[in-house]
Formats: sequence, C-alpha cells, structure tokens
Amino acid sequence: MTDTHPMSDTASAARRTVLAAGAAALAGSTLAACGGGGGGTEKPAQDSGSAPNAAQSPGEASGSAAGKVLMKSSSEIPVGGGVVLKEQKLVVTQPTAGSFRCFSAVCTHQGCLVNKPENGLMHCPCHGSEFQASDGAVAKGPATRPLPEKKITVASDGVISLA
Repeated sequence: MTDTHPMSDTASAARRTVLAAGAAALAGSTLAACGGGGGGTEKPAQDSGSAPNAAQSPGEASGSAAGKVLMKSSSEIPVGGGVVLKEQKLVVTQPTAGSFRCFSAVCTHQGCLVNKPENGLMHCPCHGSEFQASDGAVAKGPATRPLPEKKITVASDGVISLA
C-alpha cells in the first residue's frame, strides 16, 4: 500500500520552511519588545557635578526632556520608599528624608517595569530581580546591571523635574 497524501514532499517541505520563518520572526519581535535597558548611572540629583546620561535603550524614557515636571510635590514620596511613574517609565525614591533619586523603572533584565519601592527595594514582577531604592544597584538577580539613574532637580516648593 502506498501513501497517497495529497501534498507532495516538496510542497510539504516548503510549507514547513514558511512556518519556521514566521515563527522565528514572531519570536524575534517578541524578544525585541522585552529588550532590557542598559547604560550606566549618574550621581545623585543633589550633586551638581554629575556625569551626562549614558545611552538609553528603546525601553527607557528616552523622550524625556530636561525641565519636564515629574511630580508637583515631593511630599508624595514616602521616606524610605518611592513612586513609579508608569507613563514616563521612571521611579522617584526618597531613601532618606530630603534626599531624592530618580531611576529608569525599566528592569535591566528583560524590560518589565519595577514595582514601587518597599523596604528599600524595588521588585521586578516578571522574573524577581530586586534593586536598591537608594542607588538602583542590583540586590538580587537575574538582572546584572543597575537601574540607570536620571538627573532630577527638586525646587524649594517641592516640584520635581528632570534636570
């Protein structure tokens, strides 16, 4: 008895090739969408001698302009905690009273947004990375790079803006 399958071996191989190429393209675009942030860090906002921003990855707040108001009142940020600004993909922290820091909220592992800081740590809900709220350093992997710091200014009336 012979196999009388309606599709020839050549057509079947071509179909498999097209399906494999489509799957590879889909996987590539999915991975690109989850790309991690990169770059270095800056000194605290209070330090006027801070270095310029490192190159930003597409997932970070690259469209942020200097002088852009992030928060109208620093009193919204709890001491020892912080606030995630989802739209700007930033997190503003107050590690100690009167000391404010700003970091990319994009996890450097695979690009998820971190949760608001609690107990001095920012947690990534996707894969469990943790970052120090005081300096953005990795406290627990799988992330291996710190959250990039963004330079901010805090006006006397409490308005927090990108520097």
